[in-house]
Amino acid sequence: MSTPSLSCEGMYSKLIDDDMNRRPDVDLGVHPVSPVRLVPRPSGPGPYRLATICLATLCAVLLISIIAVTAHYKNKPQRDGEVTSEKQTQDTDVTALTTSIKKLQEENKQLQKEKDQFQAELDSMKASKATEVIKPTTKTPIVCPMDWNLFNNSCYFISRNRRDWPESKSFCESKGAHLAIIHTAEEQTFLWDSLPRGHWNSYWFGITDGVTEDQWKWVDGTPLVGGFWEVGEPNNHIDEDCGYIVKTQVMERVAIRSWYDAPCSMSLPFICEKKMGAGASTAMPH
Repeated sequence: MSTPSLSCEGMYSKLIDDDMNRRPDVDLGVHPVSPVRLVPRPSGPGPYRLATICLATLCAVLLISIIAVTAHYKNKPQRDGEVTSEKQTQDTDVTALTTSIKKLQEENKQLQKEKDQFQAELDSMKASKATEVIKPTTKTPIVCPMDWNLFNNSCYFISRNRRDWPESKSFCESKGAHLAIIHTAEEQTFLWDSLPRGHWNSYWFGITDGVTEDQWKWVDGTPLVGGFWEVGEPNNHIDEDCGYIVKTQVMERVAIRSWYDAPCSMSLPFICEKKMGAGASTAMPH
């Protein structure tokens, strides 16, 4: 807006200068004649037309400024409306968040209440348990009588006297025991290690097929499963219906292959077994 104003001021200065240049000075020799200003009629586009254009330009600029200011104030309520709408949306979000926070706080209070209740019950249980009288439980070790050897929960007696198989069975039963029943390799090895070595040291134990040939059963009536027979045994060579264990001086012989069958009428030492409960200590003479 400053450029048209400067141009117009220059134009008015030029008009004044031109007017001054057009004034004639009349000199009659005696008295000067007052100068007469002649206003020439403009012909064609001149400085006045340019001034008119400048004034029109200034008016146009002013009009544009007025329109711009008017438009600004017209649009301002609309933007205020948008701001109001955004504020309402934010208020709604804040309200929703506030409601959620209150709900979470209530749930937290309820959980804290339940936790306190559970803790109180736990403390009560601990206090009740602490007041209980706990009776000490002491397990009395199994003690076998003299000449009886302990393995797991059984005591074993290795006889030095000889009897046939039926008499050996009766003797063991008279002592509250039975001829040895051997189920595991560990038990078999324990008994075999307890036997002395000799030329042909043999001992009856609690197995027979006297009821049905080749159907070996233990003295408690249960069938034999597996066993620790020597290679080629049992062979029922001469009506051999009872089983015995052999331990010789041959070092290559092993515990898990030491069973033989023999006639039940043979006179041999024997092995008794008695299951023992905790603290049992029964004298069993031999």
